[in-house]
Order: sequence, then structure tokens, then C-alpha cells
Amino acid sequence: MASDGQFRGGDKVLIVSCEDDPRAAGKTGRVLDEVPPGPLTNGRWTVDRISWLIAPVLCHAHELRKI
Repeated sequence: MASDGQFRGGDKVLIVSCEDDPRAAGKTGRVLDEVPPGPLTNGRWTVDRISWLIAPVLCHAHELRKI
């Protein structure tokens, strides 16, 4: 669940802020990761389906809210 920073693949999320791409802030997207992120992404979740102008982004759990 989002309350403990855990998401599941396919979860729809609101991107509250995004260090990776600030243009994504305020938009919604879907989590791609099926398992919690590891060291390769520095603990950030992959979020896609934001906009045709914005590629998938990496966001920390505190930057996302499950909707």
C-alpha cells in the first residue's frame, strides 16, 4: 500500500513532485514495477503513462500518492 511506500505494478498514482522530471508533477500515471525498487533505480519507482510528451520517470515513494 502507498501508506508504507509500497506500490504494485499497475497502481494509478498522482505524482506530487518528481525530481527526475519536474514537468510530471501534478499529473497521474501508472507504476510499472512489479517488485519494490532496488539499488539500480536508487529506490525509485518507475511511473509511465503520464503524457505523450513525458517519458517514464523515476520517483521516490514520498513523491507519489496512490489514487
